[in-house]
Amino acid sequence: MVSLTPKQQEIRDWLAKRHAILLAHNYQPPEIQDIADFLGDSLALSMAAAKTPARVIVFAGVHFMAETAAILCPDKTVLLPRIDAGCYMANTITAEALRARKAQLPGVPVVAYVNSSAAVKAESDICCTSANAVRVVNSLAEPRVLMVPDRNLALYTAAHTDKEVLYWDGCCNIHDALTVEEVRNARAAHPQAIFLAHPECRPEVLALADAVRSTSGMLAYVRQSSAREFIIGTEMGIIYTLQKENPEKSFYSPSPGLLCPDMKRITLDDILVSLEKNRHVITLPEDIRLRALRAVERMLAVPRD
Repeated sequence: MVSLTPKQQEIRDWLAKRHAILLAHNYQPPEIQDIADFLGDSLALSMAAAKTPARVIVFAGVHFMAETAAILCPDKTVLLPRIDAGCYMANTITAEALRARKAQLPGVPVVAYVNSSAAVKAESDICCTSANAVRVVNSLAEPRVLMVPDRNLALYTAAHTDKEVLYWDGCCNIHDALTVEEVRNARAAHPQAIFLAHPECRPEVLALADAVRSTSGMLAYVRQSSAREFIIGTEMGIIYTLQKENPEKSFYSPSPGLLCPDMKRITLDDILVSLEKNRHVITLPEDIRLRALRAVERMLAVPRD
């Protein structure tokens, strides 16, 4: 861990006092990443937290991520420092709207991206991540599936499976805004760079990528690659992590638009207040938690390739 500022040290002291751990998503600001107990993507963070003896989980991320922690860690107190840290994609679908769509598609299983609310997960048959979406869809017996809420992840999956993939017309507004022109300009500026794209990007952007990877996949790809330069087609917060892990390599963002306000909403002050005042506790109705947990567990039971 790097040398801490007084405020960072105060947070670490409060974490120890409350038998708490701090989870930080890869897109969080550097000063939060630097003091996290676990740094990663949303599902992996919650799974790691479930294995610890911590009594309290402070999630530096967005609302659906804290809900996922509450799904997997019912015996722990889950705190989200800013209750208004939301997700555009998760907000594009509700449980009520999904129930209505399911009624139109009897017998078609629903695959819910983990970037969705607990209530939506509870209405789904199985969850997926951006890393395992193709594997999850291929594991299902039915010839047709409905993927929610991200159309770009669904379109990417459809291109890598023989199944018919129906999709909800939601997206991550940050990834969806990345354009072909921006990628081409970045390539022209950095002709030796490898372009890595997140599957939440549009299909025409993914077509330009040297590799399509989740956030954890990007970290692994860069660690294993002999290349020295990379254009990173996802929220630019991950570049801090990439640079720390690979100080000898260079990283470029193809667009200033790859900055998520919700992922930057939580501050050190918010985390400190959250620990001091037990703010904001994320709770779920037990029936929703159990149904959502079933969808997550079904995903985890899918054999790896």
